[in-house]
Amino acid sequence: MMGCVFCKIVQKQIPAKIVYEDDKVLAFEDATPQAPVHILIISKEHIPTVNDINAGHKEIISSLFAAAKKIAEERNIAQKGYRLVINTNSEAGQTVFHIHMHILGGRHLAWPPG
Repeated sequence: MMGCVFCKIVQKQIPAKIVYEDDKVLAFEDATPQAPVHILIISKEHIPTVNDINAGHKEIISSLFAAAKKIAEERNIAQKGYRLVINTNSEAGQTVFHIHMHILGGRHLAWPPG
């Protein structure tokens, strides 16, 4: 989608510290980390929100979680614990309307999140 910052990252028009990439998703370090490990995993296809997911997106959604597991293992947070967050729409804190998952870890994460 034109003007979408995450689409521009996928197209390598905007630099990012990429930590994982496959044919469905791309993961990179968050520019304003909220934990020692804070990685964003984005779909390569522009899907604005979770509300826009359809049956044709099953492989993309599966790839988001598979990438999260792999990254958590690589960053040595899989055993101690990590949080996966997907915000949907403005009241939940979504600021970039391109589906993405946050991986947060490397410290104790309080509950409720905020």
